[in-house]
Amino acid sequence: MATGDQSDILTRLKALIPPTWFGDDHPIITAILKACAQSLSWCYSLYVYAQLQTRISTATDGWLDIIAYDFFGDNLQRSAGQSDELFRNTIKINILRERGTRKAINDILFDLTGKYPVIFEPQRPLDTGSYGGPMIGYGLAGGYGSQLLPYQAFVTAFRPAGSGIPYISGYSSTPSGYSVPSRGEYASQSMITGSITDKQVYEAVAAVKMEGTIVWVRLQ
Repeated sequence: MATGDQSDILTRLKALIPPTWFGDDHPIITAILKACAQSLSWCYSLYVYAQLQTRISTATDGWLDIIAYDFFGDNLQRSAGQSDELFRNTIKINILRERGTRKAINDILFDLTGKYPVIFEPQRPLDTGSYGGPMIGYGLAGGYGSQLLPYQAFVTAFRPAGSGIPYISGYSSTPSGYSVPSRGEYASQSMITGSITDKQVYEAVAAVKMEGTIVWVRLQ
């Protein structure tokens, strides 16, 4: 018997009835009380569910999507098949995420793809190097700077390797056979791992870059 289930509420209801009214065993009263207990148990489960949705750490289902929309609008959406736990973690990371800096772009792309991007700012000496100075080598380090590209950066992001659905062979392939010992089975979007769209990469950079700047992004 757990708190709020039918048995628990039935016991509570019986405790409220004076014992001398109906005797020790009265099947009709018990049946009526069980029906009431069933309804009240459903109400209690609804209360517990609603209580969970008031906090990011415990919210589930579509309520997590509503929380994400409240904080980020359309800039943070659940990926196809993404579980509640993964989406919850994404929300928490983005609420406290650094923004408006070079490091912010670096960090969000690493979190998204698992690989650090290459960031080049044409007006940043640490990126371009300088003639007669350090950090420059033709074809090896540094790059051509330009005063004609103010407040701009060029970012090379790398797509995640991705593993599709591990250990499951393709349809009609040799190792796979329906209803026989093999590694073939019906798959769903939730089983796919490492799937990041190009749109998500672009949106991630746009979400953390400084306003008034231009960030050119290419994917490799």
